[in-house]
Amino acid sequence: MNAGLRALSAPAADLPAVVAELRDRAEIADALYRFALGQDTKDRDLFASAFTPDAELDFRPAAARWGGAPPVMVGRDTIVDAILAMFTGRVHTTHQVTNPRITIDGDTATMTALVEAQHLLDADPTVHALLKNPYELELRRDGDRWLIDRMRIDNTWYTGDPTAIFGG
Repeated sequence: MNAGLRALSAPAADLPAVVAELRDRAEIADALYRFALGQDTKDRDLFASAFTPDAELDFRPAAARWGGAPPVMVGRDTIVDAILAMFTGRVHTTHQVTNPRITIDGDTATMTALVEAQHLLDADPTVHALLKNPYELELRRDGDRWLIDRMRIDNTWYTGDPTAIFGG
């Protein structure tokens, strides 16, 4: 059977393999949860804990929907500094992560997920952007946890004014 049509690839009768895979899947999903919650709470350490030191974040596909052209962000510190500087004290965010699909290959993994992200200007909460974004992630094992190595964010739809939040 195609592994993509099942939640787990470990044989059901192999309990240690099932437990190991479930732990990996929980840790993989948690990397994206740390990304989202770290951003929403402006928790630098939590946000940074989601990424490898040389991570890449590509928001260009999403931004292209409203005419934006941001650069690819490279490096954990660059990603964390840029996003927190753009939002802290200016934009309130909430992210909901759904539909994670994970494929594990040894010490690397891929994940797709849908993320709905609400952005409100602190000074005027009537100015907002609500985005529905498909995410594609590549992750690497780091001991018992997993870290995002590459993240690509696209956009399916949005409402509001993304240029007020992100710029043009």
